[in-house]
Amino acid sequence: MKYDPKSFEDKWRDKWVKENLYKTNFEDTKSEKFYSLYSYPYPSGAGLHVGHAEGMVANDIIARYWRMKGRNVIYPMGWDSFGLPAENYAIKTGIPPQKTTDDAVVTFKEQINNLGISIDWNTEVGAHWPEYYKWTQWIFVQLFNKGLAYKKKAPVNWCPKDQTVLANEQVINGHCERCDTLVVQKDMEQWFFKITDFADRLDKDLDKVDWPESTKATQRNWIGKSVGAEIIWELSNPERKQPLEIRTFTTRFDTIPGPTFLVIAAEYKDLDKIVTSEHKDEVSKYVEEVKNKTDLERVSSKEKTGAFTGSYAINPFNGDSVPIYITDYVLNTYGTGAVMGMPGHDERDWEFAKKFDLPVKYTLKPKEEGFEFPKDGAFTGEGFEINSGEFDGVWFEEAREKILEKLVKEGKAFRKTNFKIRDWLLSRQRYWGCPIPIVYDPQGKPHAVDESDLPVLLPTDVDFLPTGESPIARSVDFKKRAEEKYGKGWHYEADTMDTFVDSSW
Repeated sequence: MKYDPKSFEDKWRDKWVKENLYKTNFEDTKSEKFYSLYSYPYPSGAGLHVGHAEGMVANDIIARYWRMKGRNVIYPMGWDSFGLPAENYAIKTGIPPQKTTDDAVVTFKEQINNLGISIDWNTEVGAHWPEYYKWTQWIFVQLFNKGLAYKKKAPVNWCPKDQTVLANEQVINGHCERCDTLVVQKDMEQWFFKITDFADRLDKDLDKVDWPESTKATQRNWIGKSVGAEIIWELSNPERKQPLEIRTFTTRFDTIPGPTFLVIAAEYKDLDKIVTSEHKDEVSKYVEEVKNKTDLERVSSKEKTGAFTGSYAINPFNGDSVPIYITDYVLNTYGTGAVMGMPGHDERDWEFAKKFDLPVKYTLKPKEEGFEFPKDGAFTGEGFEINSGEFDGVWFEEAREKILEKLVKEGKAFRKTNFKIRDWLLSRQRYWGCPIPIVYDPQGKPHAVDESDLPVLLPTDVDFLPTGESPIARSVDFKKRAEEKYGKGWHYEADTMDTFVDSSW
């Protein structure tokens, strides 16, 4: 007898769906529970791809295994359905994103059922459903009321074609991941979540999760906790009569005797007070060049670039005078925006020193003869002594603390912990996303929408055309709704949230 799956598959598939075979028994409080979660897909018009099927089948195997072992299993499904593809398609065709998304969902569900995946369709959710994004908005309101959602002007990754802000992860080799347009930097008022308030907890709580150590290491590197000190330098600029301090953060305060230069970010707050008139044009030209580089490009570029400011900084430890440069590999968003150049102990500084013909000094000396220092300073201090003049021959760890104590006592340094992690920029100047539940009074002050008035629904009278502001800002209905609810001159926030907000919770 020939095996002919097509002759019976449809019958049994339809029967399983009709009988709700995979419905979760939420009233069963005795059986051990098992949660099998597949990352909710974006429902594109193209339908499922092999990657979707691979992941769903793997989850299905696990779900079926534990059902047969007697566990109460939930295998849910949903749609990470907001985002640029549906909106860009709407711009081309005039078909609203709501329709193309809902049509795609019908196709996805049929294909998933055809694969025989044991989904409990009673658990289905969609990021674009008002009953779902009501709770996305509710989370925003809670954070806003606690001072953890705020708006400020900031440089952002901007796609000139899609006319919207992009997260760093959406910029690939300096280009927009969607349309491959060259991304530029632009200053804009944006909404942020204040995740930096929880940086230390995020780092420590990694000890509590059952993840591979390599994953934890990646997370810790992203959080970037650094325990060190801020060192206070004095500016030496013959054109300035008023004193000015420059602060550098370092975890290697034992190397303070050895900097041969200072490098500051192109956006450094006091740059205009540091640059001398002789070097003003050169520095201004360089700043313009840096403006169009993303942060990722700046820190990952092997070629070191910069410009001399004409000023010097006085080393608080030994009184040495070192030149101050601006460079693209220092970011204003981490630490103080100024870094002491230690070419004897840091590879990037070494490359910069070679490029600008600056001296290289080592502040450690090996205990064994014949040792050659590595150019990138890749050593911890084990087997080394401090070579700093005042602390010559003192053991490394002991000298570290003594040097910092001396600087703190003299008011030239203080202990500090820094993190690489930044606040989450979540504003998007597009239509197809969760509306930000903020309403502005006639004076422009933001207020959280009352919980009882959620969800703030997306308007439908929009043209989708990208103009640099969200199409929602041109909606007559959206403006009318705000004024009817709050009074003349009130208006809702027109930006929508980054789709990662929808999927994260």
